[in-house]
Amino acid sequence: MPLIIAAIVTVSDTRHLADDVSGDRLVELLTDFGAVIAERLIVTDDLKRLTDTLCSLADRDGINLIISTGGTGFGPRDNAPEATRAVIEREAPGIAEAMRRETAPKTPTAMLSRAVCGIRGNTLIINFPGSPKGVAECFDVIRPVLQHAIKLISGDTTH
Repeated sequence: MPLIIAAIVTVSDTRHLADDVSGDRLVELLTDFGAVIAERLIVTDDLKRLTDTLCSLADRDGINLIISTGGTGFGPRDNAPEATRAVIEREAPGIAEAMRRETAPKTPTAMLSRAVCGIRGNTLIINFPGSPKGVAECFDVIRPVLQHAIKLISGDTTH
């Protein structure tokens, strides 16, 4: 199985590394899963800046997973889905659909998520909510397929 080399992007106008609880939770979950964290950033909700960041990370050699946390709701500055759509080449709607379907019974506001998932080059990009609870719930949903998804994106389609 290919090694997962991840970038974590917290989307927020107000958070800093010192109080980025959802980013901290994501680091913990990915590290426990065996992934290597190559980059961890906090980016404002500005659409252009976020789009540029996602594009730059996805085009960087070695990073094969980007998970953003935050910016997926109904707020006027929640731009993670739009930024993700702007950079992906192929959408992976089943991932976002599964996250909403599986988390909504525990957290009804999950149905308000506008999260988008897709592929740019050899990188899978997934939008997570901005709460540590939402991050953990969504990671539990993708955990069983994450390694296989990265394997397929890398070109290994053997069974």
